[in-house]
Amino acid sequence: MYRRDEPVLQVCKVAEIFRIPCGNIQQQISLLRLSGKRWQLSIRLFPVFKNLIVYRIAPSWQPDLSLLQQALEASPFVECGATQEQSGGWVAPRGEQHGLLAESVGGQWVLRFRTEKRVLPGAVVARRVEEKVRQITQQSGRTPGRKERRDLKDEARLDLLPQAFTQQHGVDVWIDPEARLLLVASSSQTRADAITTALVEALQGLSLALLDTRTSPQAAMSAWLLAQEAPAGFSIDNECELKAAEGDKAVVRYARHPLDIAEVPEHIRAGKLPTRLAMTWQGRVSFVLTEGLQLRRVALLETEQQERQRGDGDFDADVALATGELRQMLPDVIAALGGEQART
Repeated sequence: MYRRDEPVLQVCKVAEIFRIPCGNIQQQISLLRLSGKRWQLSIRLFPVFKNLIVYRIAPSWQPDLSLLQQALEASPFVECGATQEQSGGWVAPRGEQHGLLAESVGGQWVLRFRTEKRVLPGAVVARRVEEKVRQITQQSGRTPGRKERRDLKDEARLDLLPQAFTQQHGVDVWIDPEARLLLVASSSQTRADAITTALVEALQGLSLALLDTRTSPQAAMSAWLLAQEAPAGFSIDNECELKAAEGDKAVVRYARHPLDIAEVPEHIRAGKLPTRLAMTWQGRVSFVLTEGLQLRRVALLETEQQERQRGDGDFDADVALATGELRQMLPDVIAALGGEQART
């Protein structure tokens, strides 16, 4: 929390420590000061949907929450067996043991996919293989060849898996049935594709495709930085990465640095293209746009009054807040990228 008697610079400095784009924080504070009100400003990552990968739902699928619940119940999360390396399935997004697997908050559907993986360091496996090789050499007087070593490695993994620690990872999925969008709260395209594949396999008739815009994010970010002007409703923040497409693949990164300088357009004219750019929408939501049309480090900029109304740790309030803001922002992001590409 940042009070009126604290300098604006300190607010942005704290935002930078947590790698949250400063965005229009100064503008918000100025407006609050002009109103004569005592203020506090909170910079807060959404408890859900901190990162987003957006998919378009095909027109053929008809949303039905009860059918979705039934489909997910057929693929619940089950912990790894003794010799199972990984597992995945659906869990209750509220975190309740026997809760619904598909929650609806204000008409927005939320799911959660959980994975579990046994952690087995390669060095541990290699050491067990060498033990087996020495044992074979002592007993038979021969040294196992390459193929036999591969078999020994498989045996070693099976021996060690029951003793391995496990790691769990949960990813929220948001379905907007009215806008026909599905969003995976992950920064990993591989993980998002695995989750959407599991959902498509579970839910008959569902078809998904990554959101595609007429202007690629990279081309749009290049144009904004060349013109040193953000699209309508957005501001450009103090973080950017530029990468050369050819040659030595040179990379230039700006962090906590103004981008309205002559050096940035010069890099772009020299062939370096933006791979990510920090932005803020309407002074309310900050995020980092990537070349793959991912939204990362999504954060809400809210006043003390807004935070007090929202409360803390309330699943429904958190989902309603996040989806309410993002449902308004996403059409503006798509518009800024030239609109959605028509599908044939």
